[in-house]
Amino acid sequence: MKVGLFIPCYIDQFYPQVAIATLKLLEKVGCKVSYPLQQTCCGQPMANSGFEHLTGGCNENFVRNFANCDYIVSPSGSCTLHIKHHLHSANEEVATGIRSRIYELTEFLTDIVKVNTLDATFPYKVGLHQSCHGQRGLHISQMSELVAPPFSKPVQLLNLVKDLELIQLDRRDECCGFGGTFCVTEEAVSVKMGKDRVADHLRHGVNFITGVDVSCLMHMEGILKRANSNVKVKHIAEILTATI
Repeated sequence: MKVGLFIPCYIDQFYPQVAIATLKLLEKVGCKVSYPLQQTCCGQPMANSGFEHLTGGCNENFVRNFANCDYIVSPSGSCTLHIKHHLHSANEEVATGIRSRIYELTEFLTDIVKVNTLDATFPYKVGLHQSCHGQRGLHISQMSELVAPPFSKPVQLLNLVKDLELIQLDRRDECCGFGGTFCVTEEAVSVKMGKDRVADHLRHGVNFITGVDVSCLMHMEGILKRANSNVKVKHIAEILTATI
């Protein structure tokens, strides 16, 4: 199984440990992983700001880097969703194939690899943030407002980690307020939403907040640090590879 590892630019620049944990996890479950060195931004920030017509260079670069991979996997729900819905190319047939083969990390592990055991230990109380792109775009977990059977692919994997206590929150699928460029254009609203989201975790005594999107975790981490909180954030890949 030849997997191309797609690492979003903000992970590459600010959270490289998440990229390393993702690589280790994929190799641990038997994948042959390559990292195309010429990859760069997927174009989502431009598209979200109303400039999708300027993302052609990003699209063509993505196609060049990942066209020959059996699967493309990323530790980011938002960037995965952007490629899955918005990647286009002069070679549209190749772009269509890529859109059908790109997966967010947890959905790849549960749906394609079908992981049912993990050699991981994390003896802490953990709150899960279910980010909007992953939940409502990629459907990696059920939306609580629907009268439908609940499921969560991240929870399915976290339940395999020894000694981890997954904490139940009051509003488990509420937006953290990051929203990409939303946190810049609507700063006050974004911060208030983030504070509300963090408060839910703090009320329940978590030691760590985890999720599938580092962007959301980065937003909440800033709020935690400004409050001098001892609660930390960790991407789910870091927990699934933990051997504490």
